[in-house]
Amino acid sequence: MPAAYLIVESNISDPEAFKRYMAAAPAVAQEFGGEYLVRGGRMQVQEGDWKPPRLTVLRYPSFEAAQAMYDSPGYVAARALRQGATVCFNMVVVEGV
Repeated sequence: MPAAYLIVESNISDPEAFKRYMAAAPAVAQEFGGEYLVRGGRMQVQEGDWKPPRLTVLRYPSFEAAQAMYDSPGYVAARALRQGATVCFNMVVVEGV
C-alpha cells in the first residue's frame, strides 16, 4: 500500500491561537501513523508564482490512514482550536508512488 502525504498551506493571523492547534494536532497525527516531514521552515520558490506563506507536509502509511485522522474526533477538536487563527488554510492529501 503506498504512503500518502498531507500537504498544508497556511497563513497564520493569530500566532497565539495557532499555538493551541499546534499543541493538539501532532498527537492526533501520530495516532494514525502520521510523521511530520516539513513544519514551516526556510522556503524558496523555484518556479511559478505560488508563494505559500507556510507549508507543512506529513507522511501517513496510507491514504486511508490520513483520511481517518482528518475525520477523527481528536482532529475535529484540533481543527476547532484553529478557528480564527489563520487567514488561509488549504489542505490536500495525495497518494504517493
